[in-house]
Amino acid sequence: MARPMGPVRLKRANPVTIAIGSLLCIFIVYFLVFSGGSVTISAARNANAASHPLSPPTSPFRKSSNKGKAKPPPVMRYNMNNVTTTAHPVENNEHVLVLSPMARFYQGYWDNLLKLSYPHELITLAFILPKNKEGNTATALLQAQIAKTQKFGDEKERFKSIVILRQDVEPPLVSQDEGERHKIENQKARRAAMAKARNSLLFTMLGPSTSWVLWLDSDIVETPPSLIQDLASHDAPITAPNCFQRYFNTETNQMDERPYDYNNWQDSPAAQELASKMGPDDILLEGYAQMATYRSLMTYMAKAGENLHQEVPLDGVGGTALLVKADVHRDGAMFPAFPFYHLIETEGFARMAKRLGWVSIGLPNYKIYHYNE
Repeated sequence: MARPMGPVRLKRANPVTIAIGSLLCIFIVYFLVFSGGSVTISAARNANAASHPLSPPTSPFRKSSNKGKAKPPPVMRYNMNNVTTTAHPVENNEHVLVLSPMARFYQGYWDNLLKLSYPHELITLAFILPKNKEGNTATALLQAQIAKTQKFGDEKERFKSIVILRQDVEPPLVSQDEGERHKIENQKARRAAMAKARNSLLFTMLGPSTSWVLWLDSDIVETPPSLIQDLASHDAPITAPNCFQRYFNTETNQMDERPYDYNNWQDSPAAQELASKMGPDDILLEGYAQMATYRSLMTYMAKAGENLHQEVPLDGVGGTALLVKADVHRDGAMFPAFPFYHLIETEGFARMAKRLGWVSIGLPNYKIYHYNE
């Protein structure tokens, strides 16, 4: 027969335990009510993220973890009449997009960029590099310099933003050595690939607030710090400086300079006659004895001691350095990767711009310098 149980005695809870439990309950209720029933772990980290996939691409978009109805897409309004392109870009806070196709990284190129006196907060840099071994090396070196400048550098050196694109198209040349690049038999394929890279960079990066586009090759290692202001002061649709190369002259045993960019030129009757006899897929090239065009080349117009801002009209332009009003590109002027009036890439761009009503000028006495391999 079971024995009856005695009275059950409950152990008195510790007052400290009760107080901690009460506080915990209050915290949980408060958190659930004011957070909408969800936990956003990375709220602080994502404070600068875009709020919607269609937001301007200034910040990465991350899906919200909040459940419920999503925010409607934003309606962005850009008054293009407020985007000026003037001879005084600094005073008018005009934004400059610097575009550089890059196969190799040269420290002198980056150091020269940092020396540009145009306000860096008004400059966006964008690069496109091939997806190959050499491109991977260049990307790693570029990223190291970007981190050094944007994260740890002086605030005045930091740029508005920097974008790196990787190109899926295989480069047509295995070697990027200067001698191989400039062989006449490699020009059509090489320059067609360059045109595609430039167009990818341009169409991806040109924004509604861009006033000027500065095309600057990644092997330009020396320019005046006031390059952007100087070129913009001419208020021309397309402005090209004169590109030279410094080298050690073994005949004089001292440093010297020589012409480099032969693509800034004024057309000639001889070149026009050559073109008239060409097939639809043939292109005219400059700087080769096999193809005597007898054009007037800007590189030979330079005169020591003359006015740096002397202007000459151009029919063809090179791409080592080129300041372009953004409206020229917005009108549709791009870099043909195909024969366009028997011209290709930058020279084809000048012809296309001219057909759209935009003129090109050159500054024969205003020099920039290419890396000497």
